[in-house]
Amino acid sequence: MLAKVYTCAVIGLDAQIVEVEVDTGRGLPAFFLVGLPDAAVKESSERIRSAIKNSGLHMHGGRITVNLAPADLRKAGPSYDLPIAIGILAATDQIPDVDLDKALFVGELGLDGQVRHVRGVLPVAAFAIAHGFRTIFAPSDDAVEAALIDGVDVIPVANLTEVVNHLHGIDVIAPQPTTQLEAIASSFTYTDFGEIKGQEHVKRAMEVAAAGGHNVIMTGPPGAGKTLIARALPGILPPLALEEALAVTHIYSVAGALPADTPMIRERPFRAPHHTISHAGLVGGGKNPRPGEISLAHRGVLFLDELPEFDERSLEAMRQPLEDHIVTISRASGTLTFPANFQLIAAMNPCPCGYWGDPTHNCSCSPSMVTRYQKRISGPLLDRFDIHMDVPRVDYEKLASDRAGESSAAVRTRVLAARERQQARFDTSGLTCNADMGPAHIREYCELDDTSKALMRSAMNQLGMSARAFHRVLKLARTIADLAGVEQIQAAHLAEAIQYRPRRQN
Repeated sequence: MLAKVYTCAVIGLDAQIVEVEVDTGRGLPAFFLVGLPDAAVKESSERIRSAIKNSGLHMHGGRITVNLAPADLRKAGPSYDLPIAIGILAATDQIPDVDLDKALFVGELGLDGQVRHVRGVLPVAAFAIAHGFRTIFAPSDDAVEAALIDGVDVIPVANLTEVVNHLHGIDVIAPQPTTQLEAIASSFTYTDFGEIKGQEHVKRAMEVAAAGGHNVIMTGPPGAGKTLIARALPGILPPLALEEALAVTHIYSVAGALPADTPMIRERPFRAPHHTISHAGLVGGGKNPRPGEISLAHRGVLFLDELPEFDERSLEAMRQPLEDHIVTISRASGTLTFPANFQLIAAMNPCPCGYWGDPTHNCSCSPSMVTRYQKRISGPLLDRFDIHMDVPRVDYEKLASDRAGESSAAVRTRVLAARERQQARFDTSGLTCNADMGPAHIREYCELDDTSKALMRSAMNQLGMSARAFHRVLKLARTIADLAGVEQIQAAHLAEAIQYRPRRQN
C-alpha cells in the first residue's frame, strides 16, 4: 500500500517541502530509502524499525520503499525519522490517513520511540503558515520555539505512541499555546560601564558606536581594558525589535545554537570567537553550509580580540559582508545567502610583544617586526572601521579611586534617544541606524554648512581619506549630532568624527 506524508528540508535559512512516499509490499524483508539521503537519513531505517517495535506497533516484515521527493534535493539530518515512521504506519493501516496532507511532521526518533530535538523548527513553522498547512507535529522540546509563529497548530509530541494515539483520536494532544514574547525572560549579563576605571574617551567612542551601529577597532597594550570595554558594549545597545528578534532566532534555530530553555533570542547577540576559528566557522560554509559567526552576530556585535592573529583569508572574506550585510556561500550544489548585518568591534596590540609606544615598558620588537605585525590587517579592512581608538595604560590613581564611572543605564538612555531620532528619520526607508545609510541617504541627511565643508576638505587632504572613509565620517558626524539632539550637523560634531580616523602614515 502507498502512503504520503509531508515534512520539510531546511536549506540555508529557508524550508522546502519534502514528500515522504512510502510503499509496502510482499517479499523478503528489505528497506530501501531513495531521494539523495545523507548518512544520517540512511541510518534512520534502523532507528525507525526499533522505535516502531518498542512502541508496541507492528513493523512491516516485507519490502518497504521510501522515496523523499524531490529526488534532486539532498536530504540531511535526522528530522526525517518521524515522517518516515508515520508513513510506514499509514501504509500498513495502523493509523488513519485522514488530514495527513494538511500536516507537517518533523523529529528524530530514539530506539524507544522518543521524539527528540531537531534543528530548524522555526523556519518549518514559517513555511507551514505560508503554504496552507494547518498542523505541525514537532518534538515537545521544540514546540515552544515553533509556537512563536502564530496561525498554525503546533502539536508537541514526546514519543511515537502519542502521535499514533492523537491521530486515532485517543488522548488528543492540545496544541501548544502561542509563545508570549513577554514571558521569555532574558538571561543576558554584561559588564557595567560604571565598573570600568578611566578610559573616558574610549567609553565615549563606544557610546557613539552604539548610537549609530558603527564599527570600532581598539589598539593598545595588554591589560589596558580593551576586552572589558568591548564586553560592556551590549549593555548600552537598544533592545531587539520583534522583527529583528525573529530574524536572529531564525538563524540560531537553523544553526542549532538555541539554548534548550530559550525559544527566542531577546537580546542582541554578542559573539567573541577565538582567533583559531576556521574560515567556515567565522564566515559560514561546510559540506552542508551553515551560518558562521558573522551571521550568528546578525543585529548584534562580533568581537574579534587579537585581530592580527586571525586567519588573513577569513578576515578579508568579511569585507563584502561589512558593506552588503549578507554573506553568499557558493557550492557546486547551489548558492546560499545568510544575513550578516553585524557591528564589528576589534582589539589588537600595537606589536607582537604588545608594548610598542608604551611609556612604561620597553618594546622588544624590531621595527620590521612591528611593521609586519600591523600589516596583517589590510588597508581595505581597516578602512571599514568607523572609529579607530588608541587605548593607553590606565594610571594607578584612576584604578585605585573609589569613584564610580557613569553607569551603562545612563549611557543607554542617551543611546536610545539617538536611535529614536534615527528611526523617525528613516521611517519610510527601511534603515535601522546611521551605519546602514548609503550614498543617497548621506546626501539627504548629512548636509554640511560652509564651515564644516572647509573642515572636511582640510581633513581629506591631511589624512588622505578614501571616498569610503569620507562617507563613514559623515555618518559618524550624523550620529554625534543625534546624540546631541540637533538636526543639523555642526563643525564640532564633524571634528569629533574626524578625530576617530587614523592618522596617515607616510
